[in-house]
Amino acid sequence: MTLTVVRIIRFIAFLSGQLIHIVLRAKATLNREKAKFKRERSKRKKMPERSKDWINQAEKDLKVAEVLIKDESFEWSCFAAQQAAEKAVKAVFQKLHAAAWGHSLFDLMRILSKNVVVNEELFNCARSLDKYYVPARYPNSFESGSPYEYFTRRDAENGIVCSRRIIEFCKGVLA
Repeated sequence: MTLTVVRIIRFIAFLSGQLIHIVLRAKATLNREKAKFKRERSKRKKMPERSKDWINQAEKDLKVAEVLIKDESFEWSCFAAQQAAEKAVKAVFQKLHAAAWGHSLFDLMRILSKNVVVNEELFNCARSLDKYYVPARYPNSFESGSPYEYFTRRDAENGIVCSRRIIEFCKGVLA
């Protein structure tokens, strides 16, 4: 073998040894971090169950939606109705000690339906209320104009009806 080939082989062996050393150090660091995370997690207090607070706020938000409709703030009434239903559903998640991420009522109800029977009417209400989460607040949800120009009394009334149905359903689950 030529001297150059021998040097290349030695260099590759050196690099292999260095790579093994780096991998072993990284694995040891990862194991230490995992152990630290487990220790810290076990020290944390579990979140208190606050479903009553969530359902109370849902009912308050529904009352706000009803006041806003009288003031002809239909877009805000729609949004408040969506928020009321979302908080009611999250109250049920709280009661079940489950995580509830996101704002899509339809998605939350689908997840909830794995533990509780949810009828199609409630799914339809969730779909309807989901449409009020962003467009009711932001002008760029439409090609032109502001949200108040697009939302009607009928939208707000339907939002309140759907929100009330979901809240009543959730109160039944919580009972």
